[in-house]
Amino acid sequence: MIKSMTGYGGAKGERSAIAVSAELKSVNNRYLDVSVRLPKSCLFAEEAVRSAVAARISRGKVDVFITVDTSAAEEEIIKVNEPLAAAYLKAVRDTAAAYDLDGTVTALQLVRMPDVMVQEKSDTDRDVLLQAISAVLEQALEDFDAMRTREGQRLAEDIQEKLAGLESMVDRIEARSPQTVAEYRARLLARMQEVLADSAVDDSRILQEAAIYADKVAVDEEMVRLKSHIAQFRHLLSAGSPVGRKLDFLLQEMNREANTTGSKCSDSEIAGIVIDMKAELEKIREQIQNME
Repeated sequence: MIKSMTGYGGAKGERSAIAVSAELKSVNNRYLDVSVRLPKSCLFAEEAVRSAVAARISRGKVDVFITVDTSAAEEEIIKVNEPLAAAYLKAVRDTAAAYDLDGTVTALQLVRMPDVMVQEKSDTDRDVLLQAISAVLEQALEDFDAMRTREGQRLAEDIQEKLAGLESMVDRIEARSPQTVAEYRARLLARMQEVLADSAVDDSRILQEAAIYADKVAVDEEMVRLKSHIAQFRHLLSAGSPVGRKLDFLLQEMNREANTTGSKCSDSEIAGIVIDMKAELEKIREQIQNME
């Protein structure tokens, strides 16, 4: 299935009490260029994210945005700042000894002293985080691919219509080409009769000149190659992505055949058809720029 290089996809989910949100946006680019934005605590997952994207996408500039909320998965941990507690206790005892006071300090009194009790959150395991990110990213990639496939299908249908139009132009050129030779022969005969007046016109000379002209303006080979290129184009469109680069190369060959045809033929009708053909090829080129 043909896919567009432009698209958007997103997904949200929760795994192991870790809430993850993933979004992907892409635009046209000659090669694959992936930009990943992750929370600082999850930077270790960047390479895995890039690999997952590269496995699905071959061309395009892709921006990946991932947010992670681990607050529900983290456990509250209360710790005693032991060096500070010991310092408080020593200070109390030293003061009691210096002033002949009772230096008894209860545990409750000690932990109530400033900064003795420290509240922390446990770090979430990296493997658990990576699994949560990967699961939601996979869903976002599915959504992203679905949009690119829909857009790619529309591009392919439009190109198929334009290919049918090109085939029609090729048929018109093939039908017109023999007539240009016959018309040239008639013009040449009329001119020679006008110049030679009552003198006899050498028919063999007329035939020779017409044959030279026919060989000069013959576009049979160009038309055969154009038809072959159109058939290959259709085959690639049905083969599925990624074919953008191949189609671009094939289109260059089709443009070359159209230019050669235009340079060979001095017939105004064929020249007009060639101009229309090049206009259609340009429209196809613009569509191909959006294909993966």
